Amino acid sequence: MKNRYIFCMAFVLLICGQFIFAQEDEIVTTEQASNTDADLTAASVDASRNIMLARSSSEYRVTPGDVYTLAYAAGSTAISYVITVDPSYRIRVSNLGIVNGAGKTFMQLKTEVEAVVINNYPLSGVQLVLTQPAVFRVYVTGEVINAGEVSTWGLNRLSTLTGRRLTRYASIRDISIKSSNGQTKIYDLFKARRMGDISQDPYLRPGDVITFNRIKRVVTINGAIERPGTYQLLDGENIKELVEFYGSNFTPVADKTRLEMVRMINGTDIAGDKIFLMEDDLANNYALEHYDVITVPTITQLKPVMFVEGAVAKTKQSVDKLGDTITSTDDDLVTSNRLVVRFSNGETYASLVRKNIIWFTAVSDTQNAYIIRGNEHIPINLNPMLYDASYRGEIFVQEDDILIIPFRQYFVTVSGAVIRPDRYPYIPNRGWEYYVALAGGFIRERNRREAVRIIDINGKQLKKTDAIGPETIITAEVNSGLYYFNQYAPIITTLLSVLTATLSIWAITSR
Repeated sequence: MKNRYIFCMAFVLLICGQFIFAQEDEIVTTEQASNTDADLTAASVDASRNIMLARSSSEYRVTPGDVYTLAYAAGSTAISYVITVDPSYRIRVSNLGIVNGAGKTFMQLKTEVEAVVINNYPLSGVQLVLTQPAVFRVYVTGEVINAGEVSTWGLNRLSTLTGRRLTRYASIRDISIKSSNGQTKIYDLFKARRMGDISQDPYLRPGDVITFNRIKRVVTINGAIERPGTYQLLDGENIKELVEFYGSNFTPVADKTRLEMVRMINGTDIAGDKIFLMEDDLANNYALEHYDVITVPTITQLKPVMFVEGAVAKTKQSVDKLGDTITSTDDDLVTSNRLVVRFSNGETYASLVRKNIIWFTAVSDTQNAYIIRGNEHIPINLNPMLYDASYRGEIFVQEDDILIIPFRQYFVTVSGAVIRPDRYPYIPNRGWEYYVALAGGFIRERNRREAVRIIDINGKQLKKTDAIGPETIITAEVNSGLYYFNQYAPIITTLLSVLTATLSIWAITSR
Protein backbone atom coordinates (compact mmCIF):
# COMPACT_ATOMS: atom_id res chain seq x y z
CA MET A 1 0.00 0.00 0.00
CA LYS A 2 2.85 2.36 0.93
CA ASN A 3 4.61 1.67 -2.39
CA ARG A 4 1.43 2.41 -4.33
CA TYR A 5 1.10 5.72 -2.49
CA ILE A 6 4.70 6.63 -3.31
CA PHE A 7 4.17 5.78 -6.98
CA CYS A 8 1.06 7.99 -7.19
CA MET A 9 2.91 10.89 -5.54
CA ALA A 10 5.77 10.57 -8.01
CA PHE A 11 3.36 10.56 -10.96
CA VAL A 12 1.59 13.72 -9.70
CA LEU A 13 4.93 15.47 -9.23
CA LEU A 14 5.97 14.52 -12.75
CA ILE A 15 2.82 16.06 -14.27
CA CYS A 16 3.22 19.24 -12.20
CA GLY A 17 6.87 19.51 -13.17
CA GLN A 18 6.04 19.24 -16.87
CA PHE A 19 3.39 21.96 -16.55
CA ILE A 20 5.71 24.33 -14.69
CA PHE A 21 8.58 23.92 -17.13
CA ALA A 22 6.22 24.19 -20.09
CA GLN A 23 5.33 27.67 -18.83
CA GLU A 24 9.04 28.47 -18.49
CA ASP A 25 9.55 27.23 -22.05
CA GLU A 26 7.09 29.81 -23.34
CA ILE A 27 8.98 32.60 -21.55
CA VAL A 28 12.32 31.43 -22.90
CA THR A 29 10.90 31.13 -26.39
CA THR A 30 9.54 34.68 -26.27
CA GLU A 31 12.88 36.06 -25.13
CA GLN A 32 14.75 34.15 -27.84
CA ALA A 33 12.35 35.32 -30.56
CA SER A 34 12.80 38.94 -29.51
CA ASN A 35 16.59 38.85 -29.24
CA THR A 36 17.79 36.71 -32.17
CA ASP A 37 18.52 37.95 -35.68
CA ALA A 38 16.86 37.20 -39.02
CA ASP A 39 18.92 34.02 -39.46
CA LEU A 40 16.79 32.12 -36.95
CA THR A 41 15.07 29.25 -38.69
CA ALA A 42 11.35 28.60 -38.39
CA ALA A 43 12.02 25.51 -36.24
CA SER A 44 14.09 27.41 -33.63
CA VAL A 45 11.40 30.08 -33.32
CA ASP A 46 8.59 27.59 -32.79
CA ALA A 47 9.96 26.09 -29.56
CA SER A 48 6.79 24.22 -28.63
CA ARG A 49 6.87 22.40 -31.95
CA ASN A 50 10.55 21.60 -31.45
CA ILE A 51 9.85 20.05 -28.04
CA MET A 52 7.26 17.68 -29.48
CA LEU A 53 9.51 16.74 -32.40
CA ALA A 54 12.48 16.07 -30.13
CA ARG A 55 10.42 13.97 -27.72
CA SER A 56 8.96 11.86 -30.53
CA SER A 57 12.18 11.43 -32.53
CA SER A 58 14.45 8.48 -31.92
CA GLU A 59 17.29 10.45 -33.57
CA TYR A 60 17.37 13.57 -31.39
CA ARG A 61 20.85 13.71 -29.87
CA VAL A 62 21.70 15.12 -26.47
CA THR A 63 22.94 18.68 -26.99
CA PRO A 64 24.59 21.20 -24.67
CA GLY A 65 21.85 23.52 -23.53
CA ASP A 66 19.13 20.86 -23.35
CA VAL A 67 16.92 21.08 -20.27
CA TYR A 68 15.47 17.87 -18.78
CA THR A 69 13.17 17.24 -15.82
CA LEU A 70 13.73 14.15 -13.68
CA ALA A 71 10.88 13.18 -11.33
CA TYR A 72 10.77 10.20 -8.98
CA ALA A 73 9.82 9.20 -5.43
CA ALA A 74 12.51 8.45 -2.86
CA GLY A 75 10.60 6.54 -0.25
CA SER A 76 7.73 8.80 0.75
CA THR A 77 9.46 11.91 -0.62
CA ALA A 78 8.59 13.19 -4.12
CA ILE A 79 11.60 14.61 -5.94
CA SER A 80 11.62 16.82 -9.07
CA TYR A 81 15.07 17.57 -10.43
CA VAL A 82 16.05 19.90 -13.30
CA ILE A 83 19.00 18.82 -15.42
CA THR A 84 20.79 21.21 -17.79
CA VAL A 85 23.33 19.69 -20.17
CA ASP A 86 26.66 21.56 -20.26
CA PRO A 87 29.40 21.23 -22.93
CA SER A 88 31.06 18.40 -20.94
CA TYR A 89 27.95 16.22 -21.46
CA ARG A 90 28.39 14.94 -17.87
CA ILE A 91 24.88 14.69 -16.46
CA ARG A 92 24.46 14.37 -12.69
CA VAL A 93 21.46 12.23 -11.76
CA SER A 94 20.46 13.81 -8.45
CA ASN A 95 23.01 12.46 -5.94
CA LEU A 96 22.82 8.96 -7.38
CA GLY A 97 25.45 9.03 -10.12
CA ILE A 98 26.75 10.63 -13.31
CA VAL A 99 25.84 9.68 -16.90
CA ASN A 100 27.86 10.71 -19.98
CA GLY A 101 25.44 12.00 -22.63
CA ALA A 102 28.00 12.58 -25.40
CA GLY A 103 26.90 11.00 -28.70
CA LYS A 104 23.71 9.58 -27.19
CA THR A 105 20.16 10.12 -28.34
CA PHE A 106 17.52 11.37 -25.95
CA MET A 107 15.98 7.90 -25.74
CA GLN A 108 19.36 6.34 -24.87
CA LEU A 109 19.95 8.97 -22.20
CA LYS A 110 16.45 8.46 -20.82
CA THR A 111 17.05 4.72 -20.49
CA GLU A 112 20.38 5.16 -18.69
CA VAL A 113 19.19 7.89 -16.30
CA GLU A 114 16.03 6.03 -15.34
CA ALA A 115 18.07 2.86 -14.79
CA VAL A 116 20.29 4.71 -12.28
CA VAL A 117 17.25 5.83 -10.29
CA ILE A 118 15.53 2.42 -10.44
CA ASN A 119 18.69 0.73 -9.14
CA ASN A 120 18.42 2.89 -6.05
CA TYR A 121 14.64 3.23 -5.78
CA PRO A 122 13.00 0.26 -7.55
CA LEU A 123 9.40 1.49 -7.14
CA SER A 124 10.10 5.19 -7.60
CA GLY A 125 7.99 5.75 -10.72
CA VAL A 126 10.94 7.54 -12.33
CA GLN A 127 10.46 9.62 -15.47
CA LEU A 128 12.95 11.73 -17.47
CA VAL A 129 11.29 14.33 -19.72
CA LEU A 130 12.91 16.68 -22.28
CA THR A 131 11.67 20.11 -21.25
CA GLN A 132 13.57 22.36 -23.64
CA PRO A 133 15.74 21.31 -26.62
CA ALA A 134 18.84 23.44 -27.09
CA VAL A 135 19.28 26.19 -29.63
CA PHE A 136 22.82 26.62 -30.86
CA ARG A 137 24.81 28.31 -33.64
CA VAL A 138 26.80 27.03 -36.59
CA TYR A 139 29.08 29.01 -38.89
CA VAL A 140 28.26 29.13 -42.64
CA THR A 141 30.80 30.31 -45.21
CA GLY A 142 31.87 29.85 -48.83
CA GLU A 143 29.46 30.63 -51.68
CA VAL A 144 26.82 32.25 -49.49
CA ILE A 145 25.27 35.71 -49.64
CA ASN A 146 26.47 36.54 -46.14
CA ALA A 147 28.94 34.43 -44.20
CA GLY A 148 28.39 34.17 -40.47
CA GLU A 149 26.69 32.36 -37.63
CA VAL A 150 23.23 30.87 -38.03
CA SER A 151 20.92 29.77 -35.22
CA THR A 152 19.60 26.24 -35.47
CA TRP A 153 18.72 23.21 -33.33
CA GLY A 154 19.34 19.47 -33.11
CA LEU A 155 16.79 18.24 -35.68
CA ASN A 156 17.74 20.68 -38.44
CA ARG A 157 19.66 19.11 -41.30
CA LEU A 158 22.26 20.54 -43.68
CA SER A 159 19.62 21.10 -46.38
CA THR A 160 17.90 23.75 -44.22
CA LEU A 161 20.84 26.07 -44.93
CA THR A 162 20.26 26.16 -48.71
CA GLY A 163 17.75 28.26 -50.65
CA ARG A 164 18.11 32.02 -50.80
CA ARG A 165 21.14 31.95 -48.54
CA LEU A 166 23.39 30.60 -51.35
CA THR A 167 24.86 32.38 -54.35
CA ARG A 168 24.22 31.06 -57.86
CA TYR A 169 27.73 29.60 -57.86
CA ALA A 170 27.32 27.45 -54.74
CA SER A 171 27.76 23.72 -55.15
CA ILE A 172 25.31 21.32 -53.55
CA ARG A 173 27.59 18.43 -54.53
CA ASP A 174 30.65 19.60 -52.58
CA ILE A 175 29.79 20.83 -49.07
CA SER A 176 32.29 20.41 -46.27
CA ILE A 177 31.41 20.31 -42.58
CA LYS A 178 34.13 20.70 -39.99
CA SER A 179 32.84 19.50 -36.62
CA SER A 180 33.86 20.80 -33.21
CA ASN A 181 36.37 17.92 -32.84
CA GLY A 182 38.24 19.12 -35.95
CA GLN A 183 37.07 16.31 -38.27
CA THR A 184 35.98 17.38 -41.78
CA LYS A 185 33.55 15.47 -44.02
CA ILE A 186 32.24 16.16 -47.54
CA TYR A 187 28.51 15.89 -48.30
CA ASP A 188 26.44 15.74 -51.49
CA LEU A 189 22.89 17.07 -51.14
CA PHE A 190 21.96 15.91 -54.65
CA LYS A 191 22.34 12.31 -53.52
CA ALA A 192 20.15 13.03 -50.51
CA ARG A 193 17.41 14.65 -52.58
CA ARG A 194 17.48 12.42 -55.63
CA MET A 195 18.52 9.06 -54.20
CA GLY A 196 17.21 9.39 -50.66
CA ASP A 197 20.69 8.93 -49.16
CA ILE A 198 19.95 10.65 -45.85
CA SER A 199 23.55 10.21 -44.73
CA GLN A 200 24.41 13.00 -47.20
CA ASP A 201 22.10 15.40 -45.32
CA PRO A 202 23.35 15.19 -41.73
CA TYR A 203 21.92 16.82 -38.64
CA LEU A 204 23.69 20.03 -37.66
CA ARG A 205 25.71 20.03 -34.42
CA PRO A 206 27.09 22.77 -32.16
CA GLY A 207 30.36 24.21 -33.41
CA ASP A 208 29.93 22.99 -37.02
CA VAL A 209 31.60 25.08 -39.73
CA ILE A 210 29.77 24.56 -43.03
CA THR A 211 31.50 25.57 -46.26
CA PHE A 212 29.60 25.65 -49.56
CA ASN A 213 32.30 25.23 -52.18
CA ARG A 214 32.13 26.67 -55.70
CA ILE A 215 30.54 24.67 -58.51
CA LYS A 216 32.85 23.09 -61.07
CA ARG A 217 30.52 22.22 -63.97
CA VAL A 218 26.88 22.99 -64.54
CA VAL A 219 25.14 21.64 -67.64
CA THR A 220 21.57 21.81 -68.87
CA ILE A 221 19.59 19.15 -70.71
CA ASN A 222 16.10 19.69 -72.08
CA GLY A 223 13.77 18.38 -74.73
CA ALA A 224 12.74 14.73 -75.02
CA ILE A 225 14.29 13.64 -71.73
CA GLU A 226 12.39 12.32 -68.71
CA ARG A 227 13.98 14.72 -66.22
CA PRO A 228 15.03 17.89 -68.03
CA GLY A 229 16.89 20.40 -65.91
CA THR A 230 20.20 21.94 -64.90
CA TYR A 231 22.63 19.67 -63.10
CA GLN A 232 25.97 19.97 -61.33
CA LEU A 233 28.27 17.23 -62.60
CA LEU A 234 31.02 15.51 -60.65
CA ASP A 235 34.49 14.88 -62.02
CA GLY A 236 34.43 12.15 -64.67
CA GLU A 237 30.72 12.51 -65.41
CA ASN A 238 29.80 13.45 -68.98
CA ILE A 239 27.08 13.00 -71.61
CA LYS A 240 26.33 9.36 -70.73
CA GLU A 241 25.73 10.09 -67.04
CA LEU A 242 23.81 13.25 -67.90
CA VAL A 243 21.35 11.36 -70.09
CA GLU A 244 21.06 8.03 -68.29
CA PHE A 245 21.37 9.07 -64.65
CA TYR A 246 20.56 12.75 -64.22
CA GLY A 247 18.01 12.93 -67.03
CA SER A 248 16.60 9.43 -66.29
CA ASN A 249 17.08 8.54 -69.98
CA PHE A 250 15.25 9.48 -73.18
CA THR A 251 11.49 9.64 -73.61
CA PRO A 252 9.91 7.23 -76.12
CA VAL A 253 9.72 9.97 -78.81
CA ALA A 254 13.34 11.12 -78.43
CA ASP A 255 15.50 11.29 -81.55
CA LYS A 256 18.74 9.81 -80.20
CA THR A 257 20.57 10.24 -83.50
CA ARG A 258 21.00 14.03 -83.42
CA LEU A 259 21.37 15.63 -80.02
CA GLU A 260 22.02 19.36 -80.31
CA MET A 261 24.55 21.01 -78.01
CA VAL A 262 25.46 24.67 -77.58
CA ARG A 263 28.91 25.19 -76.09
CA MET A 264 29.20 28.59 -74.44
CA ILE A 265 32.60 28.15 -72.75
CA ASN A 266 35.80 27.36 -74.68
CA GLY A 267 33.97 27.65 -77.98
CA THR A 268 35.22 29.24 -81.20
CA ASP A 269 32.25 31.63 -81.52
CA ILE A 270 31.46 34.28 -78.92
CA ALA A 271 27.76 33.42 -79.22
CA GLY A 272 28.43 29.71 -78.66
CA ASP A 273 29.23 26.77 -80.90
CA LYS A 274 26.44 24.51 -82.18
CA ILE A 275 27.52 20.87 -82.03
CA PHE A 276 25.50 17.83 -83.11
CA LEU A 277 26.09 14.67 -81.09
CA MET A 278 25.38 11.24 -82.56
CA GLU A 279 24.81 7.86 -80.92
CA ASP A 280 28.54 7.13 -81.07
CA ASP A 281 29.22 10.26 -79.00
CA LEU A 282 26.81 9.01 -76.36
CA ALA A 283 28.44 5.57 -76.33
CA ASN A 284 31.92 7.14 -76.04
CA ASN A 285 30.74 9.44 -73.21
CA TYR A 286 31.46 12.75 -74.96
CA ALA A 287 33.16 15.18 -72.55
CA LEU A 288 31.04 18.13 -71.41
CA GLU A 289 32.17 21.63 -70.52
CA HIS A 290 30.85 24.13 -68.00
CA TYR A 291 27.53 25.71 -69.14
CA ASP A 292 26.97 23.28 -72.03
CA VAL A 293 23.30 23.11 -73.07
CA ILE A 294 22.03 19.88 -74.66
CA THR A 295 18.67 19.63 -76.41
CA VAL A 296 17.15 16.26 -77.25
CA PRO A 297 14.83 16.63 -80.29
CA THR A 298 11.78 14.45 -80.87
CA ILE A 299 11.09 12.18 -83.79
CA THR A 300 7.91 14.20 -84.40
CA GLN A 301 10.15 17.04 -85.55
CA LEU A 302 11.13 14.83 -88.48
CA LYS A 303 7.57 14.79 -89.78
CA PRO A 304 6.90 16.71 -93.01
CA VAL A 305 5.33 20.16 -92.79
CA MET A 306 2.37 21.77 -94.55
CA PHE A 307 0.72 25.16 -94.05
CA VAL A 308 -2.82 26.38 -93.39
CA GLU A 309 -3.62 30.01 -94.17
CA GLY A 310 -6.58 32.37 -94.15
CA ALA A 311 -9.64 32.28 -91.92
CA VAL A 312 -8.22 29.88 -89.33
CA ALA A 313 -7.80 30.57 -85.63
CA LYS A 314 -4.53 30.08 -83.79
CA THR A 315 -4.81 27.59 -80.96
CA LYS A 316 -3.54 28.19 -77.44
CA GLN A 317 -3.17 25.83 -74.50
CA SER A 318 -3.78 26.36 -70.80
CA VAL A 319 -3.96 24.19 -67.71
CA ASP A 320 -7.09 24.10 -65.56
CA LYS A 321 -7.28 23.69 -61.77
CA LEU A 322 -7.26 19.91 -62.11
CA GLY A 323 -4.06 19.97 -64.14
CA ASP A 324 -5.74 19.06 -67.45
CA THR A 325 -4.57 20.73 -70.66
CA ILE A 326 -7.26 22.80 -72.41
CA THR A 327 -6.90 23.80 -76.07
CA SER A 328 -8.76 26.92 -77.16
CA THR A 329 -8.68 29.61 -79.85
CA ASP A 330 -9.03 33.37 -80.00
CA ASP A 331 -12.73 34.26 -80.11
CA ASP A 332 -12.24 37.09 -82.60
CA LEU A 333 -10.92 36.19 -86.05
CA VAL A 334 -10.32 39.45 -87.90
CA THR A 335 -7.08 38.99 -89.80
CA SER A 336 -5.64 36.10 -91.74
CA ASN A 337 -3.45 33.61 -89.86
CA ARG A 338 -0.78 31.18 -90.99
CA LEU A 339 -0.35 27.84 -89.20
CA VAL A 340 2.59 25.47 -89.55
CA VAL A 341 1.31 21.89 -89.31
CA ARG A 342 3.25 18.65 -89.05
CA PHE A 343 1.58 15.54 -90.44
CA SER A 344 2.26 11.84 -90.89
CA ASN A 345 2.93 10.35 -94.30
CA GLY A 346 -0.24 8.88 -95.77
CA GLU A 347 -2.54 11.30 -93.92
CA THR A 348 -5.58 12.57 -95.80
CA TYR A 349 -7.11 16.02 -95.61
CA ALA A 350 -10.24 14.47 -94.10
CA SER A 351 -8.34 13.15 -91.06
CA LEU A 352 -6.28 16.36 -90.80
CA VAL A 353 -9.21 18.78 -90.62
CA ARG A 354 -11.34 16.51 -88.42
CA LYS A 355 -8.78 16.42 -85.66
CA ASN A 356 -8.24 20.20 -86.02
CA ILE A 357 -11.87 21.31 -86.28
CA ILE A 358 -11.09 23.95 -83.64
CA TRP A 359 -9.28 25.93 -86.37
CA PHE A 360 -12.53 26.95 -88.05
CA THR A 361 -14.96 29.72 -87.00
CA ALA A 362 -18.14 31.30 -88.31
CA VAL A 363 -16.19 33.38 -90.81
CA SER A 364 -14.28 30.39 -92.28
CA ASP A 365 -15.54 29.54 -95.78
CA THR A 366 -14.81 25.82 -95.58
CA GLN A 367 -16.88 25.08 -98.70
CA ASN A 368 -14.63 27.10 -101.01
CA ALA A 369 -11.22 26.12 -99.65
CA TYR A 370 -8.40 25.19 -101.99
CA ILE A 371 -4.89 23.71 -101.93
CA ILE A 372 -1.84 25.39 -103.45
CA ARG A 373 0.55 22.61 -104.51
CA GLY A 374 3.41 24.07 -106.50
CA ASN A 375 1.77 25.93 -109.41
CA GLU A 376 -1.46 23.94 -109.08
CA HIS A 377 -4.66 25.13 -107.34
CA ILE A 378 -6.85 22.25 -106.15
CA PRO A 379 -10.41 23.13 -104.98
CA ILE A 380 -11.50 21.22 -101.87
CA ASN A 381 -14.83 21.30 -100.02
CA LEU A 382 -14.10 20.67 -96.34
CA ASN A 383 -17.73 20.53 -95.21
CA PRO A 384 -18.25 16.78 -95.85
CA MET A 385 -14.94 16.06 -94.12
CA LEU A 386 -15.96 18.07 -91.06
CA TYR A 387 -19.61 17.10 -90.71
CA ASP A 388 -20.11 13.74 -92.48
CA ALA A 389 -18.70 10.89 -90.37
CA SER A 390 -18.99 8.43 -93.25
CA TYR A 391 -16.94 10.55 -95.64
CA ARG A 392 -13.61 9.01 -96.65
CA GLY A 393 -11.58 11.56 -98.57
CA GLU A 394 -8.81 10.43 -100.91
CA ILE A 395 -6.84 13.67 -101.18
CA PHE A 396 -3.54 13.05 -99.43
CA VAL A 397 -1.57 15.74 -97.66
CA GLN A 398 1.80 16.41 -99.25
CA GLU A 399 4.84 18.24 -97.95
CA ASP A 400 4.75 22.03 -98.43
CA ASP A 401 1.04 22.02 -99.33
CA ILE A 402 -0.74 25.29 -98.52
CA LEU A 403 -4.40 24.89 -97.55
CA ILE A 404 -6.21 28.21 -98.06
CA ILE A 405 -9.39 28.87 -96.07
CA PRO A 406 -11.16 32.00 -97.47
CA PHE A 407 -13.13 34.37 -95.28
CA ARG A 408 -16.89 33.99 -95.63
CA GLN A 409 -17.98 37.39 -97.04
CA TYR A 410 -20.97 38.74 -95.13
CA PHE A 411 -21.81 42.43 -95.23
CA VAL A 412 -23.64 45.11 -93.25
CA THR A 413 -25.32 47.98 -95.11
CA VAL A 414 -25.02 51.51 -93.72
CA SER A 415 -27.21 54.23 -95.31
CA GLY A 416 -28.83 57.54 -94.52
CA ALA A 417 -27.14 60.50 -92.86
CA VAL A 418 -23.57 59.14 -92.92
CA ILE A 419 -20.56 60.42 -94.81
CA ARG A 420 -19.89 57.24 -96.87
CA PRO A 421 -23.00 55.06 -97.12
CA ASP A 422 -22.02 51.63 -98.44
CA ARG A 423 -21.86 47.87 -97.70
CA TYR A 424 -19.12 46.92 -95.25
CA PRO A 425 -17.66 43.50 -94.35
CA TYR A 426 -19.40 41.87 -91.40
CA ILE A 427 -17.20 41.32 -88.34
CA PRO A 428 -18.62 39.23 -85.46
CA ASN A 429 -19.21 40.84 -82.07
CA ARG A 430 -19.27 44.42 -83.36
CA GLY A 431 -21.96 46.96 -82.45
CA TRP A 432 -23.77 49.45 -84.73
CA GLU A 433 -21.27 52.16 -83.77
CA TYR A 434 -18.47 50.17 -85.45
CA TYR A 435 -20.22 50.13 -88.82
CA VAL A 436 -21.30 53.78 -88.61
CA ALA A 437 -17.65 54.63 -87.92
CA LEU A 438 -16.62 52.64 -91.03
CA ALA A 439 -19.05 54.80 -92.96
CA GLY A 440 -17.26 57.94 -91.78
CA GLY A 441 -19.67 58.77 -88.97
CA PHE A 442 -22.87 60.78 -88.89
CA ILE A 443 -23.51 63.95 -90.90
CA ARG A 444 -24.31 66.12 -87.93
CA GLU A 445 -26.31 68.67 -89.96
CA ARG A 446 -28.72 65.91 -90.94
CA ASN A 447 -28.69 63.65 -87.89
CA ARG A 448 -29.26 64.66 -84.30
CA ARG A 449 -28.89 62.45 -81.19
CA GLU A 450 -27.40 59.57 -83.24
CA ALA A 451 -30.79 58.32 -84.31
CA VAL A 452 -30.56 55.03 -86.25
CA ARG A 453 -32.98 52.41 -87.52
CA ILE A 454 -31.61 48.84 -87.52
CA ILE A 455 -33.26 46.07 -89.54
CA ASP A 456 -31.88 42.50 -89.44
CA ILE A 457 -31.81 39.97 -92.29
CA ASN A 458 -35.33 38.81 -91.38
CA GLY A 459 -36.81 42.31 -91.48
CA LYS A 460 -37.05 42.65 -87.72
CA GLN A 461 -36.26 46.03 -86.21
CA LEU A 462 -33.50 45.85 -83.59
CA LYS A 463 -32.57 47.98 -80.62
CA LYS A 464 -29.22 49.72 -80.35
CA THR A 465 -28.20 47.25 -77.67
CA ASP A 466 -28.96 44.17 -79.82
CA ALA A 467 -26.18 42.23 -81.54
CA ILE A 468 -25.52 43.11 -85.18
CA GLY A 469 -25.71 40.08 -87.46
CA PRO A 470 -24.79 39.51 -91.12
CA GLU A 471 -26.76 41.44 -93.79
CA THR A 472 -28.18 43.89 -91.28
CA ILE A 473 -29.23 47.33 -92.59
CA ILE A 474 -28.33 50.34 -90.45
CA THR A 475 -30.02 53.61 -91.49
CA ALA A 476 -28.88 56.89 -89.98
CA GLU A 477 -32.12 58.82 -89.90
CA VAL A 478 -32.39 62.41 -91.20
CA ASN A 479 -34.10 64.16 -88.30
CA SER A 480 -32.71 67.71 -88.18
CA GLY A 481 -35.40 70.42 -88.75
CA LEU A 482 -32.72 72.99 -89.49
CA TYR A 483 -31.43 70.74 -92.28
CA TYR A 484 -34.83 70.80 -94.03
CA PHE A 485 -35.09 74.54 -93.53
CA ASN A 486 -31.66 75.04 -95.09
CA GLN A 487 -32.68 72.82 -98.00
CA TYR A 488 -35.79 74.87 -98.92
CA ALA A 489 -34.77 78.34 -97.68
CA PRO A 490 -33.41 79.54 -101.09
CA ILE A 491 -36.67 78.58 -102.89
CA ILE A 492 -38.83 80.24 -100.26
CA THR A 493 -36.67 83.38 -100.39
CA THR A 494 -36.92 83.51 -104.19
CA LEU A 495 -40.71 83.09 -104.12
CA LEU A 496 -41.08 85.78 -101.48
CA SER A 497 -38.89 88.16 -103.56
CA VAL A 498 -41.00 87.53 -106.65
CA LEU A 499 -44.20 88.02 -104.65
CA THR A 500 -42.91 91.25 -103.11
CA ALA A 501 -41.87 92.64 -106.51
CA THR A 502 -45.28 91.74 -108.03
CA LEU A 503 -47.14 93.43 -105.23
CA SER A 504 -44.98 96.54 -105.56
CA ILE A 505 -45.65 96.78 -109.33
CA TRP A 506 -49.35 96.26 -108.82
CA ALA A 507 -49.43 98.97 -106.17
CA ILE A 508 -47.72 101.46 -108.49
CA THR A 509 -49.89 100.75 -111.55
CA SER A 510 -53.15 100.83 -109.66
CA ARG A 511 -52.81 104.52 -108.62
